Amino acid sequence: MTIDTKKIITVTEANQNFSKATRIADEYGDAVVFKNNRPKYMLVNLEKEPDLELTDDEKIDVVARRILDRFKPAFLELAK
Repeated sequence: MTIDTKKIITVTEANQNFSKATRIADEYGDAVVFKNNRPKYMLVNLEKEPDLELTDDEKIDVVARRILDRFKPAFLELAK
């Protein structure tokens, strides 16, 4: 497994600054959390990682959010 060093954050850092971990996941799709100098956890941006196994309801929520985000200006215009 090859890990981009830009995606790495330590457990201590993630505990003290969780927003940094989420920014990494937002930018790269995931953040790898190291514990004792080894990869231990992965924080995944569900909007960018479609390969995760989700329930049908969860898939619908993700797709609906993507559609709403993508076409928000059109929806706002139609709502007038």
